[in-house]
Amino acid sequence: MTVIKFADKPQQKIRPTKLPKCPLNQIVNDFFPLEFQSLFLTQVQLEEAAEIRIRLYRPLMILYRSGKEQVLNVICQREQLNYIIERLNQSSVYAWEEEYRRGYITITGGHRVGLSGKALLEGGNIRTMKNISSLNFRIAHQVLGAADRIMPYLNEKHRLCNTLIAAPPGCGKTTLLRDIVRQLSDGLYAPLGSMTVGLVDERSEIAGSVDGEAQLEVGIRTDILDGCPKSEGMVMMIRSMSPQVIVTDEIGTKEDINAISMALSAGVKVIATIHGSCWRELCNRPFLRPLLDSHSFERIIFLTNKERIGRLELVMASDGNDYTVMEKC
Repeated sequence: MTVIKFADKPQQKIRPTKLPKCPLNQIVNDFFPLEFQSLFLTQVQLEEAAEIRIRLYRPLMILYRSGKEQVLNVICQREQLNYIIERLNQSSVYAWEEEYRRGYITITGGHRVGLSGKALLEGGNIRTMKNISSLNFRIAHQVLGAADRIMPYLNEKHRLCNTLIAAPPGCGKTTLLRDIVRQLSDGLYAPLGSMTVGLVDERSEIAGSVDGEAQLEVGIRTDILDGCPKSEGMVMMIRSMSPQVIVTDEIGTKEDINAISMALSAGVKVIATIHGSCWRELCNRPFLRPLLDSHSFERIIFLTNKERIGRLELVMASDGNDYTVMEKC
């Protein structure tokens, strides 16, 4: 089998798209107090922001997609944090229960707001949170065309390959996965044609759904199961929606692997992501070994953030008997 390095391959043009449903200045106007708004509009490059971190009695911080961090000359007081929390609660009727229990709220535009504070337990499980002390506005940046270069490697004789995408955090796995879903669903990659996609979006990051409406582009043939645990969601999709391919993000438990095995046994293709930086790291995970030993994944793709976020580093292919492995570039 062949392992493909990308060093000598020409880059295809990546077409970034803005999110017209919720421009970033609208986030500032909708959720932040007036004293914060003026700072953001005059000192922050909003269109380049990746995260906005707000911590009680600490300065506001902006993390940019370039990796640069900006510390604003303002300290968040309790009344300012409470104002933002109150505005967030008004954006979601389920915020106090379901979304607080998960530790984040998804707002219009597909942006996700992480929460930290006092967890309230019930029967050993988190029921909700109170005394919120930190917020993290994670800005969704959809990139149409992010999967252009990878689509040919998901194809083998006009057949979609079961694929695992591995990378450390912050390397663009979700962005790539979202565009794969869009291209498969809309039939944009001709050799594979269009496919019915079952998207199990446990953390509301891929489609960015709010009140049942996808905020990001995931295609016209995509059915979304939002906020459902991956292992249960994959089984539900198979039984109820008859997908040709199931897509999910960040597998990591034995239950996830069992659900993937069930999907494959039912003839459903699977594309998933996982945290991992190299082949050896994946092989050392006991829960994953059954799928690797059985060569269930026909393609394993590694991403890196060296030089730029989402750079393709390595593609591994299986012939059903062996994987060809290459050292990282």
